[in-house]
Amino acid sequence: MQKTICELFAGVGGFRLGFDRLGSGWETVWFSQWEPGARTQWAHDCYVRHYGESADMAGGFHTGEDISTVDKDLIPDHALLVGGFPCQDYSVAHTLASSQGIEGKKGVLWWQIRDTMIAKRPPFCLFENVDRLLKSPAKQRGRDMGMILACLAQLGYSAEWRVVNAAQYGGAQRRRRTFLFAYRDDTRYGAAMAGADPAGLIGSGGLLARAFPIREMGKIASTELGEDLVEVSDRFAFPFQNAGYMHGGAVYTAKVLEAEEEPVHLGRILQRDVEEKYYIPGDKLAKWTYLKGAKKVPRKSANGHEYVFSEGPIAFPDPWDRPGRTMLTSESTLNRSTHVVSDPGTGRLRLLTPVEAERLQGFDDGWTEGMPDRMRYFCMGNALVVPMITRMGRILDQVIAAEP
Repeated sequence: MQKTICELFAGVGGFRLGFDRLGSGWETVWFSQWEPGARTQWAHDCYVRHYGESADMAGGFHTGEDISTVDKDLIPDHALLVGGFPCQDYSVAHTLASSQGIEGKKGVLWWQIRDTMIAKRPPFCLFENVDRLLKSPAKQRGRDMGMILACLAQLGYSAEWRVVNAAQYGGAQRRRRTFLFAYRDDTRYGAAMAGADPAGLIGSGGLLARAFPIREMGKIASTELGEDLVEVSDRFAFPFQNAGYMHGGAVYTAKVLEAEEEPVHLGRILQRDVEEKYYIPGDKLAKWTYLKGAKKVPRKSANGHEYVFSEGPIAFPDPWDRPGRTMLTSESTLNRSTHVVSDPGTGRLRLLTPVEAERLQGFDDGWTEGMPDRMRYFCMGNALVVPMITRMGRILDQVIAAEP
């Protein structure tokens, strides 16, 4: 089996960089990156600057266009489909034309992944999403994850998932993300896993368990998804835990405690004596102190209900001897979630630089050069932690080697 990749929702290329670092022969044959409503496609342009364009099977270039307009049949064949897609509302309804058809909400990017899988039938898929995917929506906990798994089962795929805190596995950031590894049941890996004990697969035998070892696993819970996607959309709810496995519509899940590898502390990624523009001016210090501190604020809801909004303090400045907090797309703006550090050279309080933001996600220094600082932070806030991809890639190398 050739080591070929298609990367959807590619951002600035985190998946590709992670596989490239293996040096084991992976080739990305096509990618797609498009930011709705953006006049300048900064992430797409950054990706192309590093890797160049990718033509489809008809020789056309459509990587920077809305994926919903792309002819999925013209995407080059690939062994591995990857992508980090947003957590959205995955509910469906019957189409008006046919009670057998389904229709998802427009703009929901999971359906573009599903259409690509239908058209190209990749043997393996690796997806990334936020950790709250397992519990959304609030009014029907687990429905969205159930919809994704039910779609995979319908298409003849099984799947493993894990919520991974990058800091537990050598990352520089306490960033929790759900990784979902799906594989066709007719692959050798699929056949081997179909006969595996679910507890053994979740705890040590599956790809994600081998990439991210655990210390302890709780009791297995299970459920059945059902074959009707509309029924799943309307009625399914289930308390998914942070690890699990699905085969043939049967779901097994358990809470696992992650291993604790040596983390990268924030102090190790900091630059010294940076440009003056990154330092916090004295007249803004009081505002930063307020935002980072504990507070209780009286508020009134739209219906007139009065309540007290409370939040605890955040370390200010961020400590050097721990991995960084989760970086958001709003990094560097005046808000509670932005990192503020004491400069190693001057001791003055300042923001992270764009290069430090890149290091927090495991990218090479200067990866996002050429775009405004605000977009460099935005792109890093949207990115994944690259070394986590490399970890999974090492195990996937072994899986691919066993395929015909």
